[in-house]
Amino acid sequence: MKNQILIALPAYNEGKVIVAVISDVKKQGYKNILIIDDGSSDETKFKAEKSGAIVVSHFKNCGLGVSLRTAIKYAKKNQFDVLVTMDSDGQHQAEDIKKLISKIEAGFDVVIGIRDFRRGKVNFVRRVILVLSDIYTFILFGIFTHDSQSGFRAFSKNAIRKINLKSERMEVSSEIFAEIKQFKLKYAEVPIKAIYTKYSLSKGQKNSNVFSVSWKLLINMFR
Repeated sequence: MKNQILIALPAYNEGKVIVAVISDVKKQGYKNILIIDDGSSDETKFKAEKSGAIVVSHFKNCGLGVSLRTAIKYAKKNQFDVLVTMDSDGQHQAEDIKKLISKIEAGFDVVIGIRDFRRGKVNFVRRVILVLSDIYTFILFGIFTHDSQSGFRAFSKNAIRKINLKSERMEVSSEIFAEIKQFKLKYAEVPIKAIYTKYSLSKGQKNSNVFSVSWKLLINMFR
C-alpha cells in the first residue's frame, strides 16, 4: 500500500535538517514525499529537491493552515489513499508512520500521533498550554484528544475528500477536529515518540501565541 501513501511535510526555513528528515522517511520505504516550502528564505527548497522530494512552494510565508490545505489539495488531485503529515524539524520519527497508517487500514479516517510530554523536554508552562488546548478543543467540538496540537497526522481517502480547512496558521490544528465532527469522521490516536532538541523546540509555536490562535479559531468557526 506504500505507493498510495503521501507523506507531506510543511517546511519553513528547515534547510539545516530537511535532508535528514527526508532520508529518515525514505528509509521506511515511502517514496511519495511532498515538501510544502512555505516561503522559506534559506535552502529548504533546493535541498529538498536534491533529496528527491516533490516540492510545492508558496510565494510567501502563509502559515501552517495554508500548508496543510496545499497538502490535502495535492493528495486529492493525485488520488492518494492516505495522507500523512509530519513536522519537518526532526521532532517526529519516520518509523512511527506505520502506526498511524495501520489505524487508517483498520477503518479510521483521521489518526493523530500522541506525544508523551512526561518524558520530553517540554517545560511546565508549555505542557499546561497544551493541556488547555485539548480542553478548549473538547469544549468547542465535543471531541476529547490527548494532543490536539500534534502535527503528526494521517488522513484516509474519505477524509482527504471531505476536509475543507479555512485556517491560515496554527489554529488549523484545532480546526481539524471541527471537520472530524462535521463530517462524522472516525477518529483514533496512537502513541508516538518525539525528539526534542534545542532546534526543534525553537521552531515550535510560541507560548505567547496561544490567545491569538484561540481567537482566530473562533472567528473561523463563524465564517
